[in-house]
Amino acid sequence: MMVERMNESSAGQLKEDLLGAVKALKTYIVNQDKLSVSMDWEKKTKVEIDNNVRAINEGQELSRTCQDMAECQLCPLGKTRRNLVFGDGNSNAQLVFVGEAPGADEDAQGLPFVGKAGQQLTKIIEAMGISRKNVYICNILKCRPPQNRNPLPEEIAACEPFLKKQLEIIAPRIICALGTFAAQTLLKTEVPISALRGRFHSYQGIKLMPTYHPAYLLRNPSAKKFVWEDVQIIMKELGLKSVKK
Repeated sequence: MMVERMNESSAGQLKEDLLGAVKALKTYIVNQDKLSVSMDWEKKTKVEIDNNVRAINEGQELSRTCQDMAECQLCPLGKTRRNLVFGDGNSNAQLVFVGEAPGADEDAQGLPFVGKAGQQLTKIIEAMGISRKNVYICNILKCRPPQNRNPLPEEIAACEPFLKKQLEIIAPRIICALGTFAAQTLLKTEVPISALRGRFHSYQGIKLMPTYHPAYLLRNPSAKKFVWEDVQIIMKELGLKSVKK
């Protein structure tokens, strides 16, 4: 009888010990999960903070560069412009669009690509599955040439250092050169845009895709298919999925 009571007592104690061990194990697992989640959150938070700090610094540098140009008179366009059109968009953008020069609408508002050609560019950007605020947009020239004539070599030479500074600050993964003047200026070539487009080139170690200017598409809608081909190459490089054409 004594032996049976001792066995029952031992079994009860063993059961309690096992339950205690299971509870302790559960608590340990829960705590480890919390620690893992906390560490992942901290890592993500650090990355987000680093990106935000970088974006702020780049934004400040772009602002300083823009201020340096505010009273620019390095070429005659400084006397005829209404507004300096420096650039607009995300200072931490992976993709930068570079056009030729501001037009009348841009000169009036001080912002790049806000006229009909700008509306066409917006459609292209949205077809990529992104918004204008996620990219950066600028031009070779920051001042409008009279009557929207082509940029002169001396105007490009005066303005290009500021463009180089912009691209150096933003450090995008890809540059999309819109039209002949943008592509030829950045690539230092006289090869026509029709022969340059369709493949990546290199600008200061950055992949550069030449394509037709949005204004050209307004006059030649059949060229849209070629721009879409170029854009798809950019999208593939950035890991973007097509939303619409």
